[in-house]
Amino acid sequence: MTTCPVCHVTVGPSEQFCEACGAQLSPTVATEPPLADEPALAVPMPSDLAGTASTCQACGGEVASDGYCGTCGARAPVLRDHFSEQPAAWVAAVCDRGIRHTRNEDAVALAADPGPGSRAVLVVCDGVSSSIDSDLASLAAARAARDVLTSSHSRGMGSGLSLVAATIARLEAAADAASEAVLEVTRTAKAVAAVGSPAGGNQVGGSPAGGSPASCTFVAAVVEQDLLVVGSVGDSRAYWLPDIGAATTLTLDDSFAQLQIASGVPRVEAEAGPQAHAITRWLGVDAPDHKPTTATMTLAEPGWLLVCSDGLWNYCSPAEDLAALVRQTCSTSPTATEPLALAGALVDWANARGGQDNITVALARIHPVPPREEARRNG
Repeated sequence: MTTCPVCHVTVGPSEQFCEACGAQLSPTVATEPPLADEPALAVPMPSDLAGTASTCQACGGEVASDGYCGTCGARAPVLRDHFSEQPAAWVAAVCDRGIRHTRNEDAVALAADPGPGSRAVLVVCDGVSSSIDSDLASLAAARAARDVLTSSHSRGMGSGLSLVAATIARLEAAADAASEAVLEVTRTAKAVAAVGSPAGGNQVGGSPAGGSPASCTFVAAVVEQDLLVVGSVGDSRAYWLPDIGAATTLTLDDSFAQLQIASGVPRVEAEAGPQAHAITRWLGVDAPDHKPTTATMTLAEPGWLLVCSDGLWNYCSPAEDLAALVRQTCSTSPTATEPLALAGALVDWANARGGQDNITVALARIHPVPPREEARRNG
């Protein structure tokens, strides 16, 4: 078996075209194996992301029941490999498989009120590739956390320090729910393995099929008008990118690279090391703890709240560099100033630089409400 030089999916030596991306294959296709992800067990994918797309991305033809285009023969993309969410005009996200991985282990879940800058929830989880069913775990975790964070509103929760404390408590409860969702994926995988799954069902070290138990990172951001509260476990991040002024990384990674940075190693060197993406905290049955590290700030100026996985920041880590990238991207097209278009453009940018990992970009466009206008809305 060989690999496609464009998307790195495994192909047979006699194939002339890649079924995944349609690229023409030459007799000298690279023999280096692709980056392999752990095969998933037979745990159901949520119905909205199960199966394949109905329209061919290559030619626009109709995809047949076998998952291949009836016009050009290209294989249809799996819905889980690339999806987007936009609960309101000012909040959107794009989640993409990237180029090198065989499945998308990132996940995102959003919620937002219609009024720009009013109330929003952005959650991103990145599945650990060496763990069983990490794609299912991350999706279950993101959605469980989102549901907890949208179950109550700030009205009646007080203001000032009491609102901050209440929001932090909600973030901690959301992390609890996300952790429980990951544990449920592990329990389901073990149950499937116990009765004999298609993957074999062997148990090694307490995990089905010899892999590590389901695990993922977690980052969530809650916007309550001019209050922003973020919480994270692992190395998925949140950034504040104001239109004018200094950009800020709002989260602190739980990673080997961050330990090196804290000891004095330059960020560029630490994040380029062989263990740079080894995380020290995560969600999962074998996690040391999952209490999120939180931070708060007041949103007093226009800008972008960006929540992302390392598939993006691995190519552009410092906050100021990301802010410059966003400004440059917005300047290329009028539509790029819209959250969904900008999120898609940043995913494309990361893929153009190699797409070594899954990529998730979630954005909220912040326009602080002037005090008088806010009083009119509440009046």
